[in-house]
Amino acid sequence: MTNSHGDHLETEQKYDADAGFELPELGGLPGLSGRRPERKRHYLSATYYDTEDFDLNQNRITLRRRVGGTDEGWHLKLPVRKDTRQELHAPLDDGAAGVVPARLAARVEDITAGRRLHPIAILDTERTVVTLTGKSGEPLVEVADDRVTATQFGRPGEEPMTWREIEVEVIADRPEAAQLLNAVGDVLLDAGAQRSASGSKLGRLLQSLLRAGPDVPDTLLALA
Repeated sequence: MTNSHGDHLETEQKYDADAGFELPELGGLPGLSGRRPERKRHYLSATYYDTEDFDLNQNRITLRRRVGGTDEGWHLKLPVRKDTRQELHAPLDDGAAGVVPARLAARVEDITAGRRLHPIAILDTERTVVTLTGKSGEPLVEVADDRVTATQFGRPGEEPMTWREIEVEVIADRPEAAQLLNAVGDVLLDAGAQRSASGSKLGRLLQSLLRAGPDVPDTLLALA
């Protein structure tokens, strides 16, 4: 359910794929329209925010300001249950000069406890989107094939991290959409993808820094 702010529950599954992975044709799955779905490409750039001690990430929360795509703006994602998060939105121009919009900052003030939220990383994504529709023509599930380039601020000379992941998201509050989520996942696994061990793109970047060796900020050690 989406409210007047654009807030909604987000249910999705993430899969890792290598550079040579070919996204399978999905239009023939049971319950779909049978038409070959169109593929649309978007270019996204998201700046992620957290405290100096990464308090949001430690609580499985992500906060970003994203330009590009169909839902650009500020996004705050709060954990609800497995594969589901509450996503709160604010317009792109809310907040002055990178200051987090007050409505979103207020939702995490018990976690930040007065510590400043500031930009910690930027992630650029080339996204190819496939929307799967039911027999009535209603969109049920969106499949996003993402090629990501991520850079953490404050680490001069660090090479950007790149990877590819597939996001499968329910976009209709209907039982057949939830069933389709799992059916698409099975097809991706059969094609060679793997379930992602990270629940967010930012989490993946930060965990990679921990694995890179001893030369990591002390504040990241709490994420191990």
